[in-house]
Amino acid sequence: MTETKLDQQDERVVRNPGFRGAVRDFVLRVRGGDLGSLPVILGLVVIWTVFQILNPTFLSSSNLVNLTTQSAAVGTIAIGIVLVLLLGEIDLSVGSVSGLSSAILAVGFVQLGIPLPLVLLASLVAGVLAGLAFGFLRTLFGVPSFVITLGGLLGILGLQLFVLGKTKSINIPFDSGVVQFGQQWFLPAWSSYLLVAIAVLVFAWNSLALSRRRESAGLSSLPLSIIVLRSAGLLVFLGLAAWYLNLSRGVGAPFALFLVLVVIMHFFLTRTRWGRSVFAVGGNVEAARRAGIRVNRVYISVFVLCSLFAALGGLMAAARAASANSSSGGGDTNLNAIAAAVIGGTSLFGGRGSAFSAVLGIVVIMSINSGLALLFLESYVQYIVTGAVLLLAVVIDSLSRRSRAAAGRA
Repeated sequence: MTETKLDQQDERVVRNPGFRGAVRDFVLRVRGGDLGSLPVILGLVVIWTVFQILNPTFLSSSNLVNLTTQSAAVGTIAIGIVLVLLLGEIDLSVGSVSGLSSAILAVGFVQLGIPLPLVLLASLVAGVLAGLAFGFLRTLFGVPSFVITLGGLLGILGLQLFVLGKTKSINIPFDSGVVQFGQQWFLPAWSSYLLVAIAVLVFAWNSLALSRRRESAGLSSLPLSIIVLRSAGLLVFLGLAAWYLNLSRGVGAPFALFLVLVVIMHFFLTRTRWGRSVFAVGGNVEAARRAGIRVNRVYISVFVLCSLFAALGGLMAAARAASANSSSGGGDTNLNAIAAAVIGGTSLFGGRGSAFSAVLGIVVIMSINSGLALLFLESYVQYIVTGAVLLLAVVIDSLSRRSRAAAGRA
């Protein structure tokens, strides 16, 4: 009888370790190499502190509004890169796909006079078709995604130039709905606060649901005090962020759309069988296949989503620039999208990452760009600093991966 009571008490301790136990578990995970988003957040704090000291206008509400608005297009592309990296693959064609979608938008809407909804749909369909081609080539012939998407980068770039024709540059009317969305639409203050409240409620509900499922399965779960503390901290942070942005123009509609897409993909990655399959394939392809996961379908779906997000990002970039030209999707679009996913915490080795990596990563990159621009430094400094941050992120990922492997062997 006594032994039974002791076993039940031990089981309760394992299932709900309490506040101190949760803190202890967090420290142990960090020591074991499971750093999560901690390095990115600390790095962002350092970057903002340095730039604020060098230029007091960096953290002004107007500059942060510009920063968030500029982040939307490439951040959306980075969501797709996160998905591909979770499989341990890569997609080098996202810049060309985004450029093609912007070209289809400009030519179809401005030159051919096709209704805007149909042109937007055609641009997105072009992205889906590109993703299908990459996915089938990867699964049918086993060609490495690096080679497939490198060929796609060149081929789709040629297609983009063909669609644009001899003019090579087309302006989109400023009074069109797409340009108004990209440049002029900002959320009313009350709606931004409402979105913050909804986001915190959803976060708290998901945390409680996950804790109950883990507890019912006999696994350790977060105590209610930790969930309340996290939810309160998130409410304060998001509320202050919305208030500060509303001191200027507020939260831009493109950035709000980007955040909604991140939340949607986070839900699918963490709450659906498809999402679990993505992580399983990225962790070990052969083990996933033996577990009954249809690996080829996972590959194809991820490449389709990656190209779809690239096409949507191209539309958002064209809306903000009010034009499409031969350089749309070129330059550093590819580099920034891939760098954002990696810097945000998605592992290059597959199986580890989050949709929120796109948010953290693109904010870091755009913070560097904005800070250096305010200091009137040459563009080469921007590339050097961004490259150094990317290299540091990969080194941290490699070291944490090595630490997890050592902990697993121990």
